Amino acid sequence: MKLYGQNDMVRVGCHDCMGCSQCCRGMGDTVLLDAYDVYRLTGRLGCGFETLLESCVELHVEEGLLLPNLRMEEDSGCCVFLKEGRCVIHEDRPGLCRAFPLGRSYEDGKLGYFLLEDCPRENKTKVKVEKWIGIPQAEAYQDFLVSWHYLVKDIKACTARLCAEDSSQERLKECSLLFLRIFFLRGYHEEEQDFFTQYSARLKEFRRLL
Repeated sequence: MKLYGQNDMVRVGCHDCMGCSQCCRGMGDTVLLDAYDVYRLTGRLGCGFETLLESCVELHVEEGLLLPNLRMEEDSGCCVFLKEGRCVIHEDRPGLCRAFPLGRSYEDGKLGYFLLEDCPRENKTKVKVEKWIGIPQAEAYQDFLVSWHYLVKDIKACTARLCAEDSSQERLKECSLLFLRIFFLRGYHEEEQDFFTQYSARLKEFRRLL
């Protein structure tokens, strides 16, 4: 499997989709949201995480850990943000959506991208990975994704151990709620510090409390 870095050119340009929107359909609970995704969504919609849970986000359990994902319409299976074949939050869409049709690979503490085969668009053009993903502060975002990946991996390992111990169920609940509270329920404030600085502080807090 060939891996690409953010400075590499890769054939992913889909000519502005032209309303295909296949990648916005039938995704179930697979469009997972990280803390940066929620930061962008709450900022765009002008609401808190609790409000997202009432409309466009749901929680599911993955290896003992509660994780948020974008909600799909029950009748059509389309993303709730897909309107008339277009994404209405395109500028602030989640990271997994931004990268598609690229998938993420984490090896030895580094992030690489690989080409998926799910996009049906023909005659795709080459685009620089960094430009395709289109996130300001690209290096800081890359560092965040690596940190987040291994944080979630560590917590899942912890919750897996707790799930195996009947006497630790209360501790398991506390761990999941702590994760949600620190990284999602508590709002991020742009007027104080940028997201990545706030995230680093919360990561230290979480590891200390855990």
